Amino acid sequence: MLVLEYKVKGKQQQYQAIDEAIRTTQFIRNKAIRYWIDAPRESKINRIALNNYSTALRKEFKFVEELNSMACQAATERAWSAIDRFYSNCKSKKLGKKGFPRFQKDNRSVEYKTSGWSLNPTKRRITFTDKKSIGEVKLLGKWDIQTYPVKSIKRVRLVRKADGYYCQFAVDIEVRTEPRAGDGELGLDVGLEYFYSDSNGHHEENPRFLRKAEKAIKHAQRQIYKKEKGKNQRRKARQRYAKKHLRVSRQRNEHALVIARNVCKLNSLVAYENLNVKGMVRNHCLAKSINDVAWSLFRHWLEYFAAKFNTTVVAVNPRMTSQKCSDCGAIVKKSLSTRTHKCACGCEMQRDVNAAINILNLGKQARGGQPQSNATGLATSTLVGESLLEQVTRMSVESSRL
Repeated sequence: MLVLEYKVKGKQQQYQAIDEAIRTTQFIRNKAIRYWIDAPRESKINRIALNNYSTALRKEFKFVEELNSMACQAATERAWSAIDRFYSNCKSKKLGKKGFPRFQKDNRSVEYKTSGWSLNPTKRRITFTDKKSIGEVKLLGKWDIQTYPVKSIKRVRLVRKADGYYCQFAVDIEVRTEPRAGDGELGLDVGLEYFYSDSNGHHEENPRFLRKAEKAIKHAQRQIYKKEKGKNQRRKARQRYAKKHLRVSRQRNEHALVIARNVCKLNSLVAYENLNVKGMVRNHCLAKSINDVAWSLFRHWLEYFAAKFNTTVVAVNPRMTSQKCSDCGAIVKKSLSTRTHKCACGCEMQRDVNAAINILNLGKQARGGQPQSNATGLATSTLVGESLLEQVTRMSVESSRL
């Protein structure tokens, strides 16, 4: 599935119409969640039942009827995705909270399927044909969507971000693999001092995007509370604050994507740590730094480019990889503050490099087993006005049906 994103250029009333469509999507999703909660226990609510409920909402509310029928179904599919995830967590007896579906209050997108829109045959323009009065808008971007068959476009999504509105196309095409530039083997030990240390002794610097922008972000946040509630100046201050966070998010995506691509292109085997990041961020002293380094995002791109370059990626258990000597296998106890590994066998090296070698050895042992590789088949593209896409990660969150 190829995802192309364009910035939308339109008039102010068109932006307001997009906002109305987004609010309608949120309304339908929340009503579907309420319908599931209030349903009797003996009645089985499934995806089909929620789709039928969207039809009932269209008859009851005029503003829902104005939205395309398939867009209404896409909204109920979002509700079912949350419900199904909750059922799966309960069935698998997942520890902690099971993710009971919540009512949404900050929806920022509306999805159309194969109807409710039409592309201009020659120009980069799209017309939304439902009764929300969005009409025809321009698409700013360098990719030519007309080169793909219209039948291959499975979803069209309008997204509101801090710096404007975007239109995303999910195109169902086969993503071509690319030849690797090398056949090396690499073990990666991620950390906070360095972004990662590999088994060859290389240390990739931690960019710390949030830390560098934190002063400006905090200043922008303080400006919000100096403005009177309900006034236009307060809205503008909030927008400036949101843009700074959006910039940090895009920097993280770009950095993780470029590093993961280079690693997979140069190696036939990549072993990395199977970290429980969700549990690690419970440490309030390190939570901000862990979120800033974006380990989960890096793993996501590793698994994606592994499929693109036919690279084997293996997630290994990181237990004792820092304590075990990579030379003789002895256990050398050391605290987190000890950054040098020294063993009685004479092996002395940087702590993270020793761990990366152990991770690589574990990856080689598990190579014949089940490698952790990406099977989503999502691809990204580079856009005008935006460095690299972040929507692929969001696609799996907002619409797991893609």
